[in-house]
Amino acid sequence: MTIVPFYDTSEPRYAEIARVMAQSDDWITPWFSPGVPFWGKPPLSFWSQALSMSLFGFTEFAARLPAWICLLLSNAILIAGLVRLKGPRIAVLTAIVYSTCTLVYISSGAVLTDAFLALGTTLSLVSFAVMAGSARFPSKASGGETAFLYKPRTGSGLWWRYGFFIGLAIGLLAKGPLAAVLILAPVMAWHVLNRKAGSLSTLPWGRGLALAAALSLPWYILAEIKTPGFLDYFIIGEHLRRFLDPGWAGDLYGSAHQRAYGTIWLYWLMATFPWGLIALATAAGALRSARIRCALASTARDPLFAYWLAAALFTPLFFTFSANILWTYLLPSLAGFSVLVAIFASRMERQFNRAGQVLATASAIVPLCVLAFSAIVWVSPDLRNTERGLVQHAMLQSEPSIPLLYLSNPPFSARFYSAGKVREIAPNSLKIAAECSPPFYLAIPKDQQRRVAELLGRRLDTIYSNKRYVLVKITSSGDCGERPLKKAQINRLALDGHLPPPDSDTAAVH
Repeated sequence: MTIVPFYDTSEPRYAEIARVMAQSDDWITPWFSPGVPFWGKPPLSFWSQALSMSLFGFTEFAARLPAWICLLLSNAILIAGLVRLKGPRIAVLTAIVYSTCTLVYISSGAVLTDAFLALGTTLSLVSFAVMAGSARFPSKASGGETAFLYKPRTGSGLWWRYGFFIGLAIGLLAKGPLAAVLILAPVMAWHVLNRKAGSLSTLPWGRGLALAAALSLPWYILAEIKTPGFLDYFIIGEHLRRFLDPGWAGDLYGSAHQRAYGTIWLYWLMATFPWGLIALATAAGALRSARIRCALASTARDPLFAYWLAAALFTPLFFTFSANILWTYLLPSLAGFSVLVAIFASRMERQFNRAGQVLATASAIVPLCVLAFSAIVWVSPDLRNTERGLVQHAMLQSEPSIPLLYLSNPPFSARFYSAGKVREIAPNSLKIAAECSPPFYLAIPKDQQRRVAELLGRRLDTIYSNKRYVLVKITSSGDCGERPLKKAQINRLALDGHLPPPDSDTAAVH
């Protein structure tokens, strides 16, 4: 969270939106760029990241801290609910499995919106489970094994009764209406399959939905009033056209992530690693091992098995026939998956003496891999696309007031690390700026280095380079007199952010 830089595009984009929110004190509309509102996501993650940066500074750690807090809260919810339902052993195993799934572990130290969605869905998931079957009664199951039966209990505590709806409000403010679909689908599946074991009447639906609406709807109304058109783009575009139209070209903030149908299951293997592969391999081993079959059968007899299974499978099933997907979409499904793995692991511990050692080894894989990657990045931070080193190098020169321009749209990491001070310069303005403006630093895409040198008619000495850009210093050639430039032209370039106005203080413009 501290030493890994922001790699373009997702992390620095969200971090820059939160930074602008913190500096502008506009807590209603997230801004994608000056004058362009960001309608792609609700503001809960930006609120928390902006608040964190206001408290701790505009650093990677401050921007990533809220996601880590989300992981802690999600684990606290899982442990509190499952201690009540299944006892402390399965509760702790669930938290271990959940925390060390690849996607969860990475998301807990990243500037993304998905950790907040997962917090909301996990709270709703566990709250309903507690309400549907909080009382635990041992009884003899077939084969002489002790099973647990669940009976709904109305006096399960005010927190769990309304936690479901608070989780719904968190999801609506973190991701939007999709959260309601992901939360309600497992509940409806449970209700259809187990009408007697768990009833929808265990939740205060009227007052609960009113609470969720009171917490979430005011922002939606204010956002539409402040920037009309938000609701149409966000509700219809982001939640329908994005997933139903593989070639949807309406994305205002990037390009569609078009993938082959069914790719979500490949992403599932990545997101659940190593636990997904271990679970599949163990299930395959049931073909040859009676003890594994016994553990699987015992897991399937759990009275809430169908509920946890629905929570684990609905999200990947939902996105199976969607082409515009990311692997982070799977994060809400990993809490239910982790509960199932934990229950199965506890059954395996009864059957195999070394099962605990396998669990300990598996839980160390992802943290050790991420630690190794962090060490590599510490040595070579420009391993991937980031502008941290280039921007810091330009700002730490002996003349820090010299502006930094990009011969392209500045990446979001450049915007964040420069606190929004970097500017873009168009190729057709570059020659005029090089002839008539005060000195400036120029970041040139590596594949355009020769063309820029030919355009300016001079040799360009590289003072820094990273994976994408080379940094050079451009000083006036003194050729302004050969082709006089009208003051209005220079002012127009200055207003576009390409060079300082004539006779102005360069530092002030920077």
